[in-house]
Amino acid sequence: MATPLFLDTDLHNLPNLPVEAVEHGEVFTRRWVVDLALDLLGYTADKDLTEVRLVEPACGAGAFLVAIASRISSSCRAHNRPITDALAAVRALDLLDRNVLRSRATVETQLVAEGWPAEESRKVAAAWVEQGDYLLQADVGNRADYVVGNPPYIRLEDVPDARMAAYRQACTTMGGRADIYVGFYEVALRSLTPGGRLGFICADRWMRNQYGRSLRQMVRSRFSMDVALVMHDVDAFEDQVSAYPAITIISNRTQGHAVAADTTREFGSAQAPDFVSWCAQNSSESITTTAFRAARMPNWFPDEGSWPAASPSRLAVLEELTERFRLLEDGKTGTRVGIGIATGADKVFLTADKGLIESDRLLPMAMVRDTTSGVLDWHGTYLVNPWTAEGRLVDLAAYPRLASYFEEHGTALRKRYIATKQPDRWYKTIDKVDHRLIGRPKLLLPDMKLTIHPVLDEGGLYPHHNLYFIVSETWDMHVLGGLLLSKVAEAFVEAYAVKMRGGTIRFQAQYLRKIRVPDPLAISESDQVALREAFNKRDVQAATEAALRVYGLAELPD
Repeated sequence: MATPLFLDTDLHNLPNLPVEAVEHGEVFTRRWVVDLALDLLGYTADKDLTEVRLVEPACGAGAFLVAIASRISSSCRAHNRPITDALAAVRALDLLDRNVLRSRATVETQLVAEGWPAEESRKVAAAWVEQGDYLLQADVGNRADYVVGNPPYIRLEDVPDARMAAYRQACTTMGGRADIYVGFYEVALRSLTPGGRLGFICADRWMRNQYGRSLRQMVRSRFSMDVALVMHDVDAFEDQVSAYPAITIISNRTQGHAVAADTTREFGSAQAPDFVSWCAQNSSESITTTAFRAARMPNWFPDEGSWPAASPSRLAVLEELTERFRLLEDGKTGTRVGIGIATGADKVFLTADKGLIESDRLLPMAMVRDTTSGVLDWHGTYLVNPWTAEGRLVDLAAYPRLASYFEEHGTALRKRYIATKQPDRWYKTIDKVDHRLIGRPKLLLPDMKLTIHPVLDEGGLYPHHNLYFIVSETWDMHVLGGLLLSKVAEAFVEAYAVKMRGGTIRFQAQYLRKIRVPDPLAISESDQVALREAFNKRDVQAATEAALRVYGLAELPD
């Protein structure tokens, strides 16, 4: 279970806090889920569990401890050891007195039920469970071969200021609006002995959100992501919570094979052993049942940017492509992804009136509506352009009509944040105009669409900030357009991108940069022709078929 957070320790001289007056983040984990986590962790009774150390950082009322006690009991029987040999085998912490007492009672009751003497059982329970704040313990006290549990679900900003400051100082990964569980991951990972393993059931948001970036970097640089079992639709807890849970198994070793798995509502105590059995077989074949889907990948995703979310089979394909191909944005091919101009006052800076100001201060703009058909259809929008070709603001004295127009709207322009920061440059747009971009062929992609939608501007227009653009010194833009039109390219964006209501996808630069592409010179002439024709005809199926050949894929899994 996840445990309460707020109980102060003299060690850090924090102010006394009313423990009952705050949100404790307690979520009780079902027994079969606990057993699943322990099995995936490899904490099994066939091992001599008295010879290893397990830490449970947030024990609560003992949901994990009862299963741990049962396994240690069986291990002692199998290895002809007294239960007192396990006095140092477990360290469990909790912040609340009542939970410490409940956990000790739970362990004692379980051991007595297993046939151990009451006095010895009580002694073991007292040795295992102690009061303390896991995040503020010295690392040496937390050293562990296994760390397992369900960390608390509490936003860091909901923690009292003094304790929040102490947590941030102790856990460098807890930046921004992080959840407390990020700190639990960090401390647990730091505590692992060589080859040690962490097994948490916890919200999986850290794998994708900005606040998890530092933790992802820590995992990728020093540890091995072994298993990511998504359980969003599973009844994993005693109470109904919207926690987006996943079981993650992470080892203190270099990255090896990784299992990506997802579950359905049918996944439960009867199906969990089947998943554990499949994992143990070390098979390279993916598996799909009515309860779960899983795939084994040769590696995990290589950077600390948001990790993708997709079906296990598709994740395996994306990881393989990540290993074999280069990123779309690439200095070698001179390919760049960018966003169009933000003005800070579109009502002033955009116009359809060709006679509004001096003609050389009007720059034709590509807008989202110009891309709707798939072929660029310019509707006549201009940017009132305050920038010279050299990237400087124009001298308004040289453009009396422009000066008059800006002064007419001077109140609105001067109220903008960017103008208050630079009052003498009050008529600038937020972004500069890069005049080199105007004449270049570029692929334009609207920010929000149900499917990927590249549209070619042969040159002459400048993109608005609701459009992202791709330019390249090497690619034939029709061929690249065909690749981007395909479901293979869309799969990369879909796996990483924020999805809006109704299934709309944000095709932003940060997600477009995740797309992997082949060397343009390595694409056969026939495939170039097929991609070019598919793009020009807006034929997604033909583009996908050609892209599969280029990427060396038989199919793109759902």
